[in-house]
Amino acid sequence: MTQTITTEQAQLIVDCQAQTLQLWQNQQLVRTFSISTAKNGTGQLSGSGCTPLGRHKISEKFGEGLPINAVFVARQFTGELYDEALAERFANRDWILARILWLEGLEEGYNRGENAQGICVDSKSRYIYIHGTPDTEPMGVPLSHGCIRMRNQEILWLFEQVEVGTQVVIR
Repeated sequence: MTQTITTEQAQLIVDCQAQTLQLWQNQQLVRTFSISTAKNGTGQLSGSGCTPLGRHKISEKFGEGLPINAVFVARQFTGELYDEALAERFANRDWILARILWLEGLEEGYNRGENAQGICVDSKSRYIYIHGTPDTEPMGVPLSHGCIRMRNQEILWLFEQVEVGTQVVIR
């Protein structure tokens, strides 16, 4: 098993245009993943359904030790495991599977707190995650509701590599 990369060594770079997430360690590229960011594009405002830009950190991790197809609602394991039958029963659910890396903005007034007009731009209170999604969902295409979606096997691997506090830059 690979040793967890410390927060001082690691950085995640999310490129919304290229639809990729890169893990960097000591300024060396470790791995690149195809992802899916927001269908509504990039933006900071609460309720926009957009992926927020700027500097973030992983504030919390959820799902350690759970099965690969574990289903989450409000960061809680529902006890369900995603499969075709469950997908058919809940066809309109925005599936959050496998693991969750909850992001917190680091730029006051931009992706943290409120902007100059007093509107919420806080990534954490918007519940912006890096999380797993069904294998039937395409990667490389912006289709999420604001979060950063990854393949379940890949989020499992990434979850083991990063710690709370790891820097995440979304551009």
